[in-house]
Amino acid sequence: MKTYSISEVAKVLNLTVYTLRYYDKEGLMPFVERTTSGTRLFKESDIEALKVIECLKSTGMPIKEIKTFIDWCSKGDSTLQQRYDMFIERKATVEAQMEELKKTMEVIEHKCSYYKTALNAGTEDIHKNDKLEIPITN
Repeated sequence: MKTYSISEVAKVLNLTVYTLRYYDKEGLMPFVERTTSGTRLFKESDIEALKVIECLKSTGMPIKEIKTFIDWCSKGDSTLQQRYDMFIERKATVEAQMEELKKTMEVIEHKCSYYKTALNAGTEDIHKNDKLEIPITN
């Protein structure tokens, strides 16, 4: 079985060694084996687990909640429902983020069109009588 050093894993995941050490310190990598001298030895399955951690982090999930997920994983099948529920909640969070990004993109696309038209006309005055309607959401 091939093992990887922390620097190799950092490179594969486009993370810093510092980030991986931080994850270890926060208890997110209890699955990573160490040599007798303390050097971390990463397996393919560890890299896959770190990809899940990065995925959860990218949704805005706090490290403390990711740690809870890792703890549930180490407890086995008895926590399947909690893990499922957590991913359903993450899915809803990401869907909401996507809706917000869609609204942001609409404004950006409008402004691109606005400025392209102004550039083609050589002046922003071409839009003098336009009314920009940007929905305000909370």
